[in-house]
Amino acid sequence: MGEIIRFVSRSERERILLIREARAIYDSVFPPVDPVIARRDEGPQLMGPSGANAQCREAFS
Repeated sequence: MGEIIRFVSRSERERILLIREARAIYDSVFPPVDPVIARRDEGPQLMGPSGANAQCREAFS
């Protein structure tokens, strides 16, 4: 079968390159956090009547 070749303009390639560079800089300043460690540090997550929605309802009551 034949291959499908997609044309990518020079400006699109430059945009992709700039995004990759910006992402690398961002990751060097704010390193990604391991989700398992982050969850351990946050403590238990409470979902129920004492959550943010309950506080909003109380403020508008």
